[in-house]
Amino acid sequence: MKNVLKNQTETITKEIVKTGSCCGSSSNISETASLLNETGYPAIRSTSSGISLANRWDHLMARLGVKRGQHLIEPGLYTIGKPTKESPVFVSANYTLSFDALRSALHGNDCYILVLDTKGINVWCAAGKGTFGTDELVHRIEAVGLNDVVNHRTLIVPQLGATGVDAREVRARSGFKVEFGPVRAADLPEYLKTHKATEEMRRVRFTLSDRIVLLPIEMIYILIPVLIASAIIALIGNYTASAAVIAATFSGVVLFPILLPWIPTTDFSTKGFLIGVLMALPFALNSFYGMTDGTLWLRYGWGLTYMLIMPSISAFLALNFTGSTTFTSVTGVKREIFTYIPKMAGMFGIGIILVIVLTSMRILGGV
Repeated sequence: MKNVLKNQTETITKEIVKTGSCCGSSSNISETASLLNETGYPAIRSTSSGISLANRWDHLMARLGVKRGQHLIEPGLYTIGKPTKESPVFVSANYTLSFDALRSALHGNDCYILVLDTKGINVWCAAGKGTFGTDELVHRIEAVGLNDVVNHRTLIVPQLGATGVDAREVRARSGFKVEFGPVRAADLPEYLKTHKATEEMRRVRFTLSDRIVLLPIEMIYILIPVLIASAIIALIGNYTASAAVIAATFSGVVLFPILLPWIPTTDFSTKGFLIGVLMALPFALNSFYGMTDGTLWLRYGWGLTYMLIMPSISAFLALNFTGSTTFTSVTGVKREIFTYIPKMAGMFGIGIILVIVLTSMRILGGV
């Protein structure tokens, strides 16, 4: 097995010599001349608890979704300070934001960080996908020769990784006990005093600041298509409808995350629908009272169009936000998809048909 590891590590070493770096992002990690130590296992890298300007720039790019697959570090074993064979071992994902949050919380501690290969995905999402899981954890313990590095047999794993890690199986296969730490890395200094998490440490919060920090990446992916659609509608001459497209998107991508806890329903889809209805009302009222040159049924038609299309867009975008929050579960999201997606599609489809009919009749001079 050591020969296999040696061959694999030599390959990695050649790649590092060729590229000049062992990581996709700078995380204050020291380079080594060779990735092999005397035992034949990959050498242990050292890092620090300090967050540099380069790290903060990387965090910003990650939040904006720029080069999304490149915000990662090399899996393996890292040290902070001068750990001994008795020092604690923490487990992290190889997503830079996860790794940096953990190491910055360990200031003043001498310890090890075992980084799993989660394909650059954070702990919570990777646990759901299975990459932050039992098999990868056991594999990484063996790959770095952790049995020879520390005398104890305890790993401190983030609580949000519990869905992917079977503690009993890990112990049976590797001999290491899994100790689930607090939800937030910032609570680790207090947790390490007793190795017991308080109820508050176990509580998963999704605060306003947590939600706001997600807005840029939510907006980046949809911004260009929305602006193109809005511009096309404006060129046709319907400036009100153009503004409605932007307003519906804004309600689902910005207002929904901000107002999430205070919207009085449980499903994300219905929460988004309610915001969409409130956003659509001014446009519908403008159609009814502002189109004084149109017939009554035409004004009703345009008002109904806004009430159908805008809430369906807002509801869909709200449902899409389920992947960004700990408020939801896999089963809950599946239930919402099967329950509400057909309704959203139906509302949106009827609204588009109305737009085509009403626009055609106006062009043809039928009203």
